[in-house]
Amino acid sequence: MGNFPENIAKILIFTGAVLIFAGLAFFALTKMGFFRLPGDMEWGGKNWKIYFPITTSIVISIILTLVFWLIDHLRK
Repeated sequence: MGNFPENIAKILIFTGAVLIFAGLAFFALTKMGFFRLPGDMEWGGKNWKIYFPITTSIVISIILTLVFWLIDHLRK
């Protein structure tokens, strides 16, 4: 328990770096039109909007499946 403050500091720095990377990735993907793919449904009125990113969810699922498969394959 002597290194408790150092461990918390490392966790906070790592978490901050992950959040910054995720924010930059979402910003870049939005600028490229990734979250407006054909098949993503959007309904709205004057003061409301409902957005269902069906195609985007499928693409993200396929990409994550391939990444985790590759990691598992390289660890063996």
